Amino acid sequence: MSEGTVSLPWIVIRQDDNGNRYRVGRYATRAEAQKIADSFDDRGHKQLYWVERIGQNGDGSRN
Repeated sequence: MSEGTVSLPWIVIRQDDNGNRYRVGRYATRAEAQKIADSFDDRGHKQLYWVERIGQNGDGSRN
């Protein structure tokens, strides 16, 4: 990573009733991402939300 580049390795994923998955956003820390996922859950959204970390090769690993 070069100087001045921001790393956002944590993503929030939403899965709808049909099984479609969407990236909600990218975040610098797991705590920040979890706070966003929890805020959607707290509002009574019926979709499933979870946090994943993007690996070095760009893939996500579910946490």
